[in-house]
Amino acid sequence: MIDKELLEILACPACKSKVRLEAEKIVCGNCKRRYPIREGIPVMLVEEAEQETV
Repeated sequence: MIDKELLEILACPACKSKVRLEAEKIVCGNCKRRYPIREGIPVMLVEEAEQETV
């Protein structure tokens, strides 16, 4: 799992907002992009993110 300290310093690369851990994904609180975690490493690339559709 992701270290709590690492999660505190991560920010969404698209909008620079805070992120949170949500079921095996890093989720942006602002733009709602969902970044994957592969082998315990967050992949914080905009092109790898899933965009939440409303």
